[in-house]
Amino acid sequence: MSQATKRKHVVKEVLGEHMVPSDQQQIVRVLRTPGNNLHEVETAEGQRFLVSMPSKYRKNIWIKRGDFLIVDPIEEGEKVKAEISFVLCKDHVRSLQKEGLWPEAFSEVAEKHNNRNRQAQPELPAEPQSSGEESSSEGDADLFVNTNRRQCHESEEESEEEETA
Repeated sequence: MSQATKRKHVVKEVLGEHMVPSDQQQIVRVLRTPGNNLHEVETAEGQRFLVSMPSKYRKNIWIKRGDFLIVDPIEEGEKVKAEISFVLCKDHVRSLQKEGLWPEAFSEVAEKHNNRNRQAQPELPAEPQSSGEESSSEGDADLFVNTNRRQCHESEEESEEEETA
């Protein structure tokens, strides 16, 4: 199987499938990624440990801090105590909350995460509708200022001198 075909199937599985955790599996939240396909996670009870990412997800699915996962426990692990079995997206989290399978400790975190995403996309303020060229020149002052460029401010006196010359 080619890499592109493999990626297509893995992404389709993660985005399309609705996963319900079994009795042995648990829902965890990612705290950080120390490297080597390991992720430090926290359970709803507050227990922290490392989980490993299976090879089918590597270089196909990216996990960031604050994401939720379903993990399978590993008995023989000392530091790495579980393996990722499923990555939960926003739709999966909502459906698990509706079914009552979502841990109460994570419900506040998930709501804050969704609210933060809504606040990251600010709404544009409504501009008053007025006619004339004065309103368009006033509107130019409210435009986004690129901080990567030097600001050249021309005074009105300098521009009048250039026009008369």
